[in-house]
Amino acid sequence: MSEVKRFRITGDLRKRGENLHFKKEIRALKKEDALQGLYADMGSRHKARKFEIIIKTVEEVPETGEQA
Repeated sequence: MSEVKRFRITGDLRKRGENLHFKKEIRALKKEDALQGLYADMGSRHKARKFEIIIKTVEEVPETGEQA
């Protein structure tokens, strides 16, 4: 069975001539799924298109705390 991982994604959102820096943690099975989730979230919250989102780093973050 696959284990869900936590990914920290940092980058820039270029919208209307402004650069907005972001750092977001997303839970997903794979790196590609985490990126897809980020694009969906940024698109729904900020009406950003994929070409306006510049990804700088994607790193896996160890889970913290106990799971029930």
